[in-house]
Amino acid sequence: MTSLSTRDALPHMPTVRRPSPADDPALDVWRAFIQTHARLIHKLDEELQSAHGLSLAEYDALVQLVNAPDRRLRMSALAERVLLSRSGITRLVDRLEADGMVERSVCPTDARGSMAAITQLGVTRLRAASKTHLDGVRRYFLDVIAADDRVALQRSLERVGSGLKGCGTAADSACASTLEP
Repeated sequence: MTSLSTRDALPHMPTVRRPSPADDPALDVWRAFIQTHARLIHKLDEELQSAHGLSLAEYDALVQLVNAPDRRLRMSALAERVLLSRSGITRLVDRLEADGMVERSVCPTDARGSMAAITQLGVTRLRAASKTHLDGVRRYFLDVIAADDRVALQRSLERVGSGLKGCGTAADSACASTLEP
């Protein structure tokens, strides 16, 4: 006896394709966000590299440091803020330190931890790169979104981000508080 598949037994019946969850039109906003984010980050990184020899991640690390109390952060806090792994932030800070833009020191409240601080050269390089970066943000992002859409987009992104945002660790707070005058 031979076995027949349903398709063989009923050749006139069309094959029914079950929709994939990935075909959900609601995911179009997600796909647009991911593609736009990737292109925007690539373009901004390219401009910073070309004009200032800084990657977008290096620029971001310098921004985080210049805005931190006493212009220094514990390495783990810097990694969280720049969205890099601890090994990734170590390599990035190694490059910035080799270029004289960052100095490393031991955390005063926990000798196992280290701190990164922006140098005057880092501040100077950041100031020069900021115009290029902010011009790019305006040109490729802000100027193409209507003012009303910016408000709605900001509100939506903040809602998503608030569910994902991590607060710094207690050790990071302890280091920051000991450095304040």
